[in-house]
Formats: sequence, C-alpha cells, structure tokens
Amino acid sequence: MLLEGPREVGKSTLLRQLADHLGGRLLDLDDLATRTAVTRDPATMIDGDGVVLIDEYQDAPVVLDVIKAQLNISSRPGQFISTGSARHESLPRAAQALTGRLQRLPHLPLTQSELTGTRPDLVRQLLDASTHASAVPTSTTSREDYISLVIRGGFPIVLAAASGRARWRWIDAYVRLTLERDVQELSKLRQAHALPLIMEKAAGQSAQILNTSRMAEAASIDAKTARDYLRLLEAVFLLRLVPSWNRTLTTRTYARPKVHMLDTGVSAGLLRLTPEKLGRRDPVAMTEFGHLLESFVVGDLLKEVSWTGEIAGYGHWRTRDDLEVDLVLETEDGGVIGFEVKAAARVAGSDFAGVRRLRELLGDAFLAGVALYTGTRSYTHEDRLHVMPIVRLWSEPTRPTT
Repeated sequence: MLLEGPREVGKSTLLRQLADHLGGRLLDLDDLATRTAVTRDPATMIDGDGVVLIDEYQDAPVVLDVIKAQLNISSRPGQFISTGSARHESLPRAAQALTGRLQRLPHLPLTQSELTGTRPDLVRQLLDASTHASAVPTSTTSREDYISLVIRGGFPIVLAAASGRARWRWIDAYVRLTLERDVQELSKLRQAHALPLIMEKAAGQSAQILNTSRMAEAASIDAKTARDYLRLLEAVFLLRLVPSWNRTLTTRTYARPKVHMLDTGVSAGLLRLTPEKLGRRDPVAMTEFGHLLESFVVGDLLKEVSWTGEIAGYGHWRTRDDLEVDLVLETEDGGVIGFEVKAAARVAGSDFAGVRRLRELLGDAFLAGVALYTGTRSYTHEDRLHVMPIVRLWSEPTRPTT
C-alpha cells in the first residue's frame, strides 16, 4: 500500500501510528543515516518478519526492486506500507516496479468535511438517479466565511497558524523546500532558477485554462521547458492539471487542461492575498476570489470522488464559443454530472448554459448539473439542474425545495 500526497499533511504521523498498531518496523528515509543504509543494502534493511513501513520511499527508490523480489516469493497483501511525497509514476524506475501490485491511496490536505466531522455525500446522492439531489437548510455561511476558508486551505500547520504572516512564512518555506529538494531530486533541471517563477505564475493562473506560453515568456524559458516544469510541480503535489473532457460531442472544445493549485491556502499565500484584499468589491478582487473559490470547490469534490470509487474519469469542458462546465465527472457506465462554481450570491439562468448544453447532447446519460454558489438557498432550477450553497459539500442534507 502507498499513501501518497504532499509533505506536511500527516503521512508520517499516520505511518508511525500504523507501525505502533501493527507492531511493524518503520524505516524513515527522510533520516539521512537510514536512507544511506537502505541505499547501500536495501535487502538487509527490508528483510524480516512482520509489516515493514517505509516513510518517503521516493528518497531511495531502490527499495521498489527489493519489495518486488519479496512479493515474487510471497504475494501476501499488507507486507509493506509506504508513504511518498511524489507521484509514483514520476519516479524514474517506478514504471517497472510493482506494476499491478501497488494499492495507491491519496493523502491530501484536509477537506472541510474532515474539519467539521461530517461525511460528504453529494456526489453519491447525484449518482443515485432514483433519489432527488439533497439540499441543505438555508445557509448562514457568508461571503466573508468563504474567503476565510479558501485562504486558510487544508494544511494542518497553516490551519493552526496564529496570524496571516505566520501562514505566509510557513508557505514560503514549504514551497522553497519542495522546489529545492523534491523537484530537483526527480529531475536534473537545466534552468532551476526559473522554477519559483513558474510556480508563482501557475498560482496566478489557478482555475484557468493553462497558458504555457505566457508562463514561459515571464520566466524567459522555452515553452517545452515550462511544460516539463509544470509536470514536475504536479508530481510533487503543488498543483493539479485537470484535463479537458470531451466525449467527441463536438470538435469545438479546448484540449488544454485547467490549472488548479492543490491547496488554495498555498495559492493565496504565494499571491499574498488577504481577507481584506479578497473582500473588496472591485473587479480584480472579485476575479481572484472566483478563481480561488473554484479551485477550493474542485479540490474538495475530487477528494470526495477519490473516496467513493464510483467515478471513472473527470475533467473540465469548454467550447470555443465560450460554453463551459467547471468540473465534469463520468461514471464507468457513462453517466455524467456537471458542476459550476459561482462566487456570486445568486445564480442566473444563463449560468446553466454549459451544463444545459451537456444535458442536451447527452440525453439520459446526463445525471445532474449543479451550480454551487455563495448564496443561501437550495432549489431545483429545472430538469436535473440544481442550485446549492457551497456549504452543501460538508453539511448534513435535507430534501430540496422546488
């Protein structure tokens, strides 16, 4: 089993607890002495009875070959539990080792449902065509509340920070460490000086169609290098590239991915966005808040999706005549749910243009479209199109009004 996700989300803490509970042997590869010993003689270090738990296995990927050899002798599940702060497929030797034998579980920054102690069920409800989409009672969550949520994000240390400046200091150090250590361990960078600027520009493009040329120009590097650097940033869980979704419904769709920072607290910290800045009613602040809010909602939805196991694919949908759906989820049997995220306190009929077009093209395969907004009421707008406060993602549901 592999628990993978960014640093500082609690993977090591969980692994220590599992070691205590299972009576297993823990190898912390963040520790230089342990890493050196494992690199020099991995077979001896990993050999033994009982469960072996390996923290930050990507620091000594040679362990994969030893684990593979051990599993060739005994395929009993649960012999090894590892954590990693880089995506498994990004490791140079990962494609050849443990193919088909590795269960990967995401371990990401906390969701609002985890922080509030509720169980997210919106996606599951929408998948059940025999039920109506559940709603929430009239929401009391204000625009200021949502601004506070997106700025703090889901990293435990940031959530506990005493002030905004303390959050910024931690975020700066966290990003710098990740760029200087994890990214450069994955790849030999020819122009490493450009990486922090690419990271900053990616944060500025959050919830937008990826514009690699603009990033490359700002960093004075070529577009191919910029694309390579973005893949590395995704590999270490700093950002997420949400692919375009298209079931050959039309050839007039964008093929480029959307950029989303994995954690909006990190994004807000890099851009030095405060509640006061985002709370202004000027066009710049409202646009910035809209982008952060979309990344926040998409992140929470995709974490819920990772728990349900019922979604086969996801992406964003945008046509060249400006119809768009922020997030499309598709089931294994072809059912589709579309989500729109609105930073406004009301949803107009025109806000459903994208999901309405999907409903028209997909027919019965279209299960539901949901506009998640900062307003107070839940209601069904028309056939299979619903409006819900964003707080529905982590609130106990009730039946909607019609």
